[in-house]
Amino acid sequence: MNNAGIIGTGHAYPSGILSNADLEKIVETTDEWITSRTGIKQRHKAADNEYTSQFGVKAARQALERAGLTAEDIDLIICATTTPDQIMPSTGALIQAQLGATNAAGMDIFAACSGFIYGITMVESMIRTGQIRYALVIGAEVLTKYVDYTDRSTCVIFGDGAGAAVLAPVAEGKGILATKIRSDGRYEESLYAPGGGTKLGTTHETIDNRDHFFKMKGNELFKVAVRSMAEISKEMLDKAGYTVDDVDLVIPHQANQRITDAVASRLNLPEEKVYSNIAEHGNTSSASIPIALDECLRSGKIKEGDLVLLTAFGGGVTWGGTVIRF
Repeated sequence: MNNAGIIGTGHAYPSGILSNADLEKIVETTDEWITSRTGIKQRHKAADNEYTSQFGVKAARQALERAGLTAEDIDLIICATTTPDQIMPSTGALIQAQLGATNAAGMDIFAACSGFIYGITMVESMIRTGQIRYALVIGAEVLTKYVDYTDRSTCVIFGDGAGAAVLAPVAEGKGILATKIRSDGRYEESLYAPGGGTKLGTTHETIDNRDHFFKMKGNELFKVAVRSMAEISKEMLDKAGYTVDDVDLVIPHQANQRITDAVASRLNLPEEKVYSNIAEHGNTSSASIPIALDECLRSGKIKEGDLVLLTAFGGGVTWGGTVIRF
């Protein structure tokens, strides 16, 4: 049985920036309104000719380089995304082709903002049991193409980008110590996009109703998100044999600064132990945790031997937590 750990990370995002000042010209809102409710000051926005797999590939190449591997070494590529390049084939398969990962299987996970945690949970068990040796887990999103710029409650939140991690066998006592994923489909309409699937399809009516854009019930989502992220964080720490006091850093999904602050309060965590980059990137869904993780590793905020907690919550609803010793 092998321990699985992260040996390389990377991230990428579009060069385009959509600031709060820009949004003031598009929808009835203000910088103060957005900042006070979300903590977001700007978000990256893809150009019309840019798409999800492009950013996934860039992030993956960085992760491979930092891991000292080539694309041919990879056995499995999982892309977590809610904004695939197209319905078929999977974005994971398209990333595989663009990387030249000829020995890898490629697939997608559709678990909204929890997708990266879902991916590493799956890969951890496959590495631990010897089914694979090296895997790429990528969170990649171009969410700005799915936001309704007449709805200020959603269009101010989301941004574009990708993050990637290479997972591999690591020494005993290191790597992923505990991980778990959960979902509850009863909260389907707290965050969803009803158009385009087999239920409503794509018709003049769904287009006129703007059913292909994200819709959200923020107050309901806030309460469930805070409770779920705090509970699964405690559960994973207990499973790994640690307490909150042992944690060196928490990287939560960057959904909303108020959610992050509320989760930290429930866990009795000091501000310096909770990482936040939402002001610069907005909510990048499945990409938010791997982007933040790469930033922390590159800046030295995560050091050898640190105990790190990842926790996420997303539409579906889905949530998950992971404890890692670096």
